[in-house]
Amino acid sequence: MSFAVRSLAAGRRGSVRWLPQVVAGVLVCSFVLAGQGALTASAQAAPPSGAPAHAPAQNWSFNGPLGHFDLGAVQRGYAVFAGVCASCHSLTQVHFSDLGDMGLTPEQVTALAASWQVAAGRDAEGHLKHRKATPDDALPRPYADPDAARAANRGAVPPDLSRITQVYPGGPDRVYALLTGYAPVKPPTAEAGAAQPEAGFANPYAIGHRTAMPPPLRDHAVMYADGTQPIAQQEARDVTTFLAWISNPHADDKRRLGVGVGLYLCFLACLLVILKRRIWSHVAK
Repeated sequence: MSFAVRSLAAGRRGSVRWLPQVVAGVLVCSFVLAGQGALTASAQAAPPSGAPAHAPAQNWSFNGPLGHFDLGAVQRGYAVFAGVCASCHSLTQVHFSDLGDMGLTPEQVTALAASWQVAAGRDAEGHLKHRKATPDDALPRPYADPDAARAANRGAVPPDLSRITQVYPGGPDRVYALLTGYAPVKPPTAEAGAAQPEAGFANPYAIGHRTAMPPPLRDHAVMYADGTQPIAQQEARDVTTFLAWISNPHADDKRRLGVGVGLYLCFLACLLVILKRRIWSHVAK
């Protein structure tokens, strides 16, 4: 018995003697892992070369679970798209009848559709015919095919904007930043041996910090029916709002449904609590 007690005491003294080394090893491993984690985090935080700059967050009316689309801004954004963007970009997943949800009457939708021309087959000589669009038509493409788009845009094909704020990294914030973030164009120099200018236009929010799209907006590029001053920044905000609405046209309905369901569940929870207390009120604690 005494031998067992002495062995146990010796084992305890040995474990105590090794305890500082164990603690030191744990601390060293912790510092090493922490350093590796910091290096990994810094590597992840640093954007790769040529990556688009982070777009500043904007205060959009449609942000958040209780947000809503400003239909006045949506209508102004359509005016910017029709007057500026539609010459290069398409909305192939949008029909004119869908535009009625931005606050237009059926008569206004019909008149709006009639202001566009859509393809109507070919005549006897093989030439393409056009007719006035109807509410059942999709918005027409600006180019017949990708080859025609490349030929008109220095080899680049302008993307379809039907779901651009849903699929474009950065969403509406980056779309707005891209539209307003062009660097001033420097005039070419005539010096001998001067470097040739890079292709495209400088924009920190584009991939590679350059884009084939020239600055699309300028002050008074369109006329607003509601009297809003059409400066370039306002046009960018309005067309971004329009594209966000087109990308998710039922967002307001979903929010209203979510609020209604939440209120119903709260009422049901209160009712269940009251019912539970009434059923078990006769049970002694």
